[in-house]
Amino acid sequence: MANQAQVSQKKSFTDRMRVVFKGVLDPIGGFLNRLGITPNTMTMLGLLGNVVGAWYLSQGNMLAGGLYILICTPFDALDGTMARLRGEASDFGAFVDSVTDRYSELFILGGLLYHFLSVQDHISAMAVYAAAAGSVLVSYTKARAASLDFSADVGILTRVERYLVLAPLLLLNQPSLAAWIIAVLANVTALQRIWKVRQQARKSA
Repeated sequence: MANQAQVSQKKSFTDRMRVVFKGVLDPIGGFLNRLGITPNTMTMLGLLGNVVGAWYLSQGNMLAGGLYILICTPFDALDGTMARLRGEASDFGAFVDSVTDRYSELFILGGLLYHFLSVQDHISAMAVYAAAAGSVLVSYTKARAASLDFSADVGILTRVERYLVLAPLLLLNQPSLAAWIIAVLANVTALQRIWKVRQQARKSA
């Protein structure tokens, strides 16, 4: 099979954001490295902060939960930057980073799910379930495509976009709206990736 991963395509929004903010992240990452903070520490701090944020969400405190998520989720970009500046970037580090991201997101959505079930808002609870399923499938379709030598870096709602939807709407006390937007657009993104792989598979047949 031809190496489909080499097919040229537009960069994802997440990739473009990393390029745009490189001039900001590099100095911050360098400063944290000089303080002796390790990339793994940043990864764990980000996860812990999001877990705390999820707990606040579960208690119905959307402002506090949103603030924790707003502050801690960008650690995802900093840990990779710090590892690169140290010359310690590795495949295993990237793997752990990605897995931690999934845990963070599922903890956050789990907190929202608990809250909606507590207040008997079953419709919004179903939206959170659909959002969690879509978020997992966005990551899974990309990883599964790569394992088959295809590329699936497409879609309108990757992790950065989900963060940009979730954090502001939580601060505005609109958790149900955030859940519905992610539920719809994350699953649309997964379908976009499935279609992208189908196109590549048909060309290579």
